[in-house]
Amino acid sequence: MPLPPPAERQPLHSRTIHCEGYRRADGLWDIEAHLLDVRDEPMETFGRGEIAPGEPLHEMWMRMTVDDELQVRDLQASIEHAPYPSCPHFPRAPLQKLIGQRIAPGWTARVRLVMGGIKGCTHLVELLGPLATTAIQTVYAWRGEALDDAHNQPPADFIDSCHSLARHGAVARQLWPNLHSDEDR
Repeated sequence: MPLPPPAERQPLHSRTIHCEGYRRADGLWDIEAHLLDVRDEPMETFGRGEIAPGEPLHEMWMRMTVDDELQVRDLQASIEHAPYPSCPHFPRAPLQKLIGQRIAPGWTARVRLVMGGIKGCTHLVELLGPLATTAIQTVYAWRGEALDDAHNQPPADFIDSCHSLARHGAVARQLWPNLHSDEDR
């Protein structure tokens, strides 16, 4: 169901996040994200001066390489446009701390712990959420198409990760009958 009609308004800012998942020849997966912020009016910044309408305020790229179990094997980031001169020189060490981590419940908290605040970049932290969900959709959709039924379901740690996957719900009863519970926690 679409949103109800909005009040009269004027466009000011647009953020686009585009993610794509790729199966690599070596069996790993590359998940790429591009974030682009543009303004509809000129904006004065401390570091870059005036940013004209349509010119990127932020433009960032990330590539996450994962395996079939959603373990991060590599993580790269690039900041092409940002409001401050130091932004493209963000610390790379926090990205390296995510290598070896598995995308699973608690991912967002781990990302914020490792890269939040002065340890990283707010926008890259935000981009790791869509990257993770794109990885899940890419890998598990492929697994569902390419593997037998024993491998054709999300891992059990997805239980209680959202309303639809609640332990007491119909989806959990179907996907994880041995872990399903009739009681609402």
